[in-house]
Amino acid sequence: MAQQATPVRTARLGRAFGPEPTAVSAVVLLLPGGEASSARRPSPLLASASVRGLGRRLARAGRAEGLAAHVVHYRYRGWNGSDAHLARDASWAADEAVRRYGDVPVCLAGIDMGGRAALHAGGHEAVNSVLSLAPWLPEDDVAASPEPVKQLVGRRVLIVHGTNDQRTDPELSFRYAARAKKANRDVCRFEVHADRHGLHQYRDEVLALAEDFVMGVLFGRGFSRPVEDALAAPPPLGLRMPLAAGFGRSLRR
Repeated sequence: MAQQATPVRTARLGRAFGPEPTAVSAVVLLLPGGEASSARRPSPLLASASVRGLGRRLARAGRAEGLAAHVVHYRYRGWNGSDAHLARDASWAADEAVRRYGDVPVCLAGIDMGGRAALHAGGHEAVNSVLSLAPWLPEDDVAASPEPVKQLVGRRVLIVHGTNDQRTDPELSFRYAARAKKANRDVCRFEVHADRHGLHQYRDEVLALAEDFVMGVLFGRGFSRPVEDALAAPPPLGLRMPLAAGFGRSLRR
């Protein structure tokens, strides 16, 4: 009996959050967390749970202006070393957004290992911005090349990290942001005091910050004063910007 060929795994985009706009003018691709090493398939429902609230919030905020928001479903759970599967799937998703919607700006928005994937894939020609929440970044290793930052030149980048994160080290995202800021001035980073990896304690503030940033980079809405200040401030000020309790109740100046 002939042996069956193993099916080729493919990444895919989930359905758009809410009613998809008649004319799409911008896209947010939501990149869930993952593992350092795993060849298993992700569970679609579990994987998307970490970014579902963010996707709904952004889709609502940008629907009138033509925003489509999709979760990226990866081929594998793991980053898997130099294969960088999650970053490759993020790049594929940007290609797919262009294929579906044409020449529209794309924001990559990821959490945990998806935050790392967003930063890696930020150099895609369609991507104009990256939102990285509690990114998983590797420890500094003199024997390995540092995480790349030059691909972010020309993109606006926001990193958000809880100061009590026990899963992903906030100091590593600060060091990464400091290197990225040297290559690209449009990088800022907010610290969520006493919050942990899931950023649940100040969830409303984090979602408001994400909305403020994404609507600004995709549709040219004015940033709130804290985001403006963080982008303009020299390191380390703009890379250790505290996210104030209650942020979002009065977003504009």
